[in-house]
Amino acid sequence: MEEEKKIEKAAYVLKAVAHPLRIKIILMLQENSELNVSAIYKNLNAEQSLISHHLINMRDKGILEIRRSGKNIYYFLVDNAVAEIIDCIYKSKILA
Repeated sequence: MEEEKKIEKAAYVLKAVAHPLRIKIILMLQENSELNVSAIYKNLNAEQSLISHHLINMRDKGILEIRRSGKNIYYFLVDNAVAEIIDCIYKSKILA
């Protein structure tokens, strides 16, 4: 039964990142270790509310965490393995 739980959790995580903006955010955080919402939405040229929605969703699903510093909230990856999975997909024949 333990294996089944791992498979379901893996599917849950993959669904949570299965959006182009979320993948871009994850790759940005892999490169920068942590960023605030302003840096993310400006870099992606997207609406702040849309980016905030994606950040909150990924935080709720355990992919991202936050660090508060005064009025600023910085997002960072809980585990770089999620970004490594995206890197593996990039390198795979699927995208060739």
